[in-house]
Amino acid sequence: MTGLTLVMIVGFVTIVTLLIVRFNDVFGGDTGSAIPSLPDQITLPEGETATAFTRAENWFAIVTESGKILIYDAETGALRQTVEVE
Repeated sequence: MTGLTLVMIVGFVTIVTLLIVRFNDVFGGDTGSAIPSLPDQITLPEGETATAFTRAENWFAIVTESGKILIYDAETGALRQTVEVE
């Protein structure tokens, strides 16, 4: 019984340690491009409010409260496409 308890404690400490190391790599470490940079300024169409943001290599998308997905060019910031979600 004591051996099983020790194995469980070591396993729990190992899992917690791995979680801490991974979170540090993603949120605090020197990861280069692990966390994408947000555009300095995003101009949304009149009356639109952003609810979500995602970024790819050459574009980024904004989901609005009205149910639209606005896709912008990452380099120029120009609106490339609008997708209506029904």
